[in-house]
Amino acid sequence: MKNIVCYGEVLWDVFPNHKKIGGAPLNVALRLQSLENKVSIITKIGEDTAGSEIKDFIEERGVLIENVQVDNQFKTGEVAVTLDENGSASYTINFPRAWDYIKLTESAKEITKKADAFIYGSLIARNDVSNNTLNALLKVAKYKVFDVNLRAPHYTIDILKHLMLEADFIKFNDEEIFEIAKALNADTTTLEETILFIASKTNTNSICVTRGGEGAILYYQNTFYNNDGYKVDVVDTVGAGDSFLASLIDKLLKEFSPQESINFACAMGALVASCEGANPIINQEKIENFIDLEYKK
Repeated sequence: MKNIVCYGEVLWDVFPNHKKIGGAPLNVALRLQSLENKVSIITKIGEDTAGSEIKDFIEERGVLIENVQVDNQFKTGEVAVTLDENGSASYTINFPRAWDYIKLTESAKEITKKADAFIYGSLIARNDVSNNTLNALLKVAKYKVFDVNLRAPHYTIDILKHLMLEADFIKFNDEEIFEIAKALNADTTTLEETILFIASKTNTNSICVTRGGEGAILYYQNTFYNNDGYKVDVVDTVGAGDSFLASLIDKLLKEFSPQESINFACAMGALVASCEGANPIINQEKIENFIDLEYKK
């Protein structure tokens, strides 16, 4: 069991006909907890029914809530989600929301210092208050995992550069890494070349890039590992990348081989995409059986 802290937004994903609790840091935290880790989340909700429901949900799932702050001025986060014919999601993210105003507390600093990993994203940096708190926590964290989530217009290349430089491990999707590399004047064409370019620019030798239904590529301690993905009937892609990251970090921290780790993470991401919403219940046995069946095909 590892001790992991996730920092950032919690919110309601509002679909055309229903809504579900989400936010990338929370999705990652929930999946890590389901994989038998001790997980805390540092975030902020509004003093409203939507926030109370999220807090209850987090506590019921076993994620520690001592650092879930409550704001009496700003509302709980909400995101409008639309799905295309392939189940791929796009988002309209309301601003400002309570999670834009996470304060630095001694409690947050202490749990971050003690954690085996501190996981953060780029969306939380869109407002100075939460961004300043993030930067303070990055100073005390011992292993920092940056989950890039480019949600226009909520990012700048300067902030992304800073967050990458702070990271020990960076996770992108393929569109994100090419966009950032282009902004940094990369002269690369292949995904592998682009990963090496980012590694050189950020002094980070642990980078993972997801490729949708085509799996993922992992650059870990100067070696490439690959998984071509598992074919499933996609219901929606919401949270699939978050569960992928949680599963990958879980296995790497527990010293599974990089290849075993990326295989497990790709299987988890595929199974999440085959279900509705970001946080379907999927246990370790189901993942292992799924991988076994895929290899027998």
